[in-house]
Amino acid sequence: MVINNGEQARNEIRLEKWTGPTPGMAYGYTQANLVILPAKYAMDFLIFCQRNPKPCPILDICEPGKFIPGLIAPSADIRTDIPKYRVYRDGILVEEVNNILNLWSDDLVSFLLGCSFTFEKALSDEEIGIRHIEENRNVPMYITNIECNPAGIFNGPTVVSMRPIAKDLVEKAVAITSRFPRVHGAPIHIGEPEKIGIKDISKPDFGDAVTIKEGEVPVFWACGVTPQAVIMNVKPELVITHAPGCMFISDIKDDDLATY
Repeated sequence: MVINNGEQARNEIRLEKWTGPTPGMAYGYTQANLVILPAKYAMDFLIFCQRNPKPCPILDICEPGKFIPGLIAPSADIRTDIPKYRVYRDGILVEEVNNILNLWSDDLVSFLLGCSFTFEKALSDEEIGIRHIEENRNVPMYITNIECNPAGIFNGPTVVSMRPIAKDLVEKAVAITSRFPRVHGAPIHIGEPEKIGIKDISKPDFGDAVTIKEGEVPVFWACGVTPQAVIMNVKPELVITHAPGCMFISDIKDDDLATY
């Protein structure tokens, strides 16, 4: 089946016909990370996002008990429209599920954060290959030694996603992705993974390893999985997120988030 837009993609996901990672799905439509938490933590998390806009750029927020993200997908239901959710209790991942209908309550606040999948079409359009799509894998993600700016209870390390880029195309990739500040923007580190605390680039903390060819440089972008690393650090009693790489697909076009 050809998926032409975000709504079609969400329908496939809602019916559980698609339950895996979403890179390249509904190509050209903005994807988003999800964080759902009790209302008592919402202000702290909002401030955390404002203080850490590279890993946590806010696209939409659903008020307590609301599950329709009206700004980016008014026909969506965030309880069912993500392929795989993660449920954390006291900072521990306890289960992965295909919907969260039985976990929903009127006390929950949902944050949708920008995702770096959004700028991949712009890279591809300029003939910069996306290795994890080429290899049909999830993007590799790593917990770094770069600490986020704390807010309230929230503190912890920044997570990055990595894409191998040919040396002569790195400058071009930086310029392209810098046009997308609402979805992580320009890279935060280039090359030398050990300098940001990555001991073995062949063993990502989330996602899948990809091939790095001769003449390529690992390029690292801030990643919306950062809240999951923070959650494991600060241990709230309940947080629900997307599973890494299994994103919410909105009705917004990627190009609508670009600045020129």
